[in-house]
Amino acid sequence: MNDLFLPAVHDAFEPTPAAAHARIDALDPARYARTRNHLDGAVSRLSPYLTHGLVDVPSVIARLGQRHTLTPADKIVFELAWREYFHHLWRHWGDGILSARRPAPAARYAAELPADVREGRTGVPVIDASVRTLYDTGYLHNHARMWLASYLVHLRKTGWLAGATWMYRHLLDGDLASNMLSWQWVAGTLTGKPYLFNAENVARYAPALASRGTAIDDSYESLDRRARHAADCGPEPGAHTGIEEPDAGAPPAESAALPTGADPVWLVHPWSLGEVPPGHVAVGWIEPGFHARFGWSAARWAFVAARMRALCDSVVVGNADRLRLLWPTARLSAQATLNPFYAEALRDARVTLQPVPRQFDDPPRPQPSFSRFWQTVAPDASTARPWHR
Repeated sequence: MNDLFLPAVHDAFEPTPAAAHARIDALDPARYARTRNHLDGAVSRLSPYLTHGLVDVPSVIARLGQRHTLTPADKIVFELAWREYFHHLWRHWGDGILSARRPAPAARYAAELPADVREGRTGVPVIDASVRTLYDTGYLHNHARMWLASYLVHLRKTGWLAGATWMYRHLLDGDLASNMLSWQWVAGTLTGKPYLFNAENVARYAPALASRGTAIDDSYESLDRRARHAADCGPEPGAHTGIEEPDAGAPPAESAALPTGADPVWLVHPWSLGEVPPGHVAVGWIEPGFHARFGWSAARWAFVAARMRALCDSVVVGNADRLRLLWPTARLSAQATLNPFYAEALRDARVTLQPVPRQFDDPPRPQPSFSRFWQTVAPDASTARPWHR
């Protein structure tokens, strides 16, 4: 393999709304639809900005609609709806997204990743390139994420939660619902059907990494049997050069001086890095319980901290008790989030919440599949939110 990285991903993500807007303005919906499955396709790379709240789905569609005629039938709109679908399920299931919704295909899975996968030395070119790219950039094309997850779960017999937690730790755009439920979708524990891929599929969408002659060079019928009955296939024969997995990063420290007399206060948490409402004192906020459970890379912390510095003069680290100790009578406001520890702290500190904008309706009952969700919300999508033409 001449290139140890996936194509066209060495791309800096500047943590500013202007950078997000530039990506939206450069996006061609028709070209996106034609090429999005290819690893060098014209995808948006907006996910870090969506995850961290610098933009939201309605604002992306509105801005894109200023240059292009959009309808719910456009592929870019359809794919953005997946994010809202996963958050729809998260609202209903809460921490249940961290548990399998259906039985997995095989009887046993390991609770830890194989060392050769962690170190990118499986001998399967597309897998090793994906691991290296994940560590190097914090970003993976969605197809590469699916291939990596499928290989780990179905051929290496690694539990989906172990794989999802590992990937989340290294992603710049890690969204808990999208990541965990995507891994469940691949594992078959969300819908009951495992996602499988083979070398022919890779050759079509990433020809330089086709991985012929490796464990993935097999028919779908055989791969399905292996997913259900075979043991860990192990790495490819021979010696393969690996890399070291990066350590987790550390969150910002609390500021020495906090505006304890401020009122009203807008709490800027890592998923609300958009503009601060007028008339508020902005204070960055880190809830340490969440980050003790779900580690982040140093690059992700750098992204979040840089944007917090641009919005806030200070950062507080603590739970609900800490917030109310600092501002016992102040009016505290923040954007709502479903992330555990943060959500509970916002509730317990009696923070006034601003909902995250949605493009599509949020059905009152959990929809069992994306297709059912889409059938429910798409007919009214053009009237529920304005479509810019």
